[in-house]
Amino acid sequence: MANDDRHTGLPSRARRRVLTGLSAFGAAGLLSGCDWTQSQPVRHFLGRTEKLTQAAQRLVASRESLAREYSPSDIAPTFKPNGTINPQSAAYRQLVDTHFANYRLDIHGLVAQPASFSLAELKAMPSRTQITRHDCVEGWSCIGQWTGVVLSHLLDRVQPTDNARFVVFHCADHLYGSPQPYYESLDMIEARHPQTILAYGLNGADLPVANGAPIRLRAERQLGYKMAKYVMHIELVDSFANIQGGHGGYWEDRGYDWWAGI
Repeated sequence: MANDDRHTGLPSRARRRVLTGLSAFGAAGLLSGCDWTQSQPVRHFLGRTEKLTQAAQRLVASRESLAREYSPSDIAPTFKPNGTINPQSAAYRQLVDTHFANYRLDIHGLVAQPASFSLAELKAMPSRTQITRHDCVEGWSCIGQWTGVVLSHLLDRVQPTDNARFVVFHCADHLYGSPQPYYESLDMIEARHPQTILAYGLNGADLPVANGAPIRLRAERQLGYKMAKYVMHIELVDSFANIQGGHGGYWEDRGYDWWAGI
């Protein structure tokens, strides 16, 4: 999740190197359920893979290569919620009180056909269910089953213009009391990846508030902080220059790398 992976303060960059390294070498398969990475020698060795870049990763993996999917027996009993777990804005509380009956997802910006969808309309669209592992920048992982509308389907509906380069997810939560709401972004390749969904279901039930209801982003080839919770509207842009700190995400504005591929 976007902010699922935060406790207090900035997480250790060393932990992030662990996750990047683990995945690069396929060693992340050692983790299951909700676990912490344990092997210090492995951490040190694999941490040196931080230099892998977005370009390098895309050279060795196709645009549609899939993140590993797991079996139902691998699902953690409880998917770890953290970061913001219960947004308190008046607008969000009203949505909770009405069980999101009045929720609408607006998609706007560099699109030919701006659109607005209710939660019921989103649930009626082509969906995907996937059992995947969430890798947090701080070193924990958790496996859950996610169901949601395929983002590429929504993009086809709104028809991005030729100059649209990024999909920005604007959220309802104000992490750690920030005056501005959480946000994150993907480029068009990750946005159109077959496992990139807007999830409204977790482990066979409606997505809980603690995990990002009514919808959250799941981009399975990315670290957790990219997976925005409480998505309220989506904007297609050619630049981040006019969005908050200008770096494409809440944590990116505070020093994290925009590319969080694993």
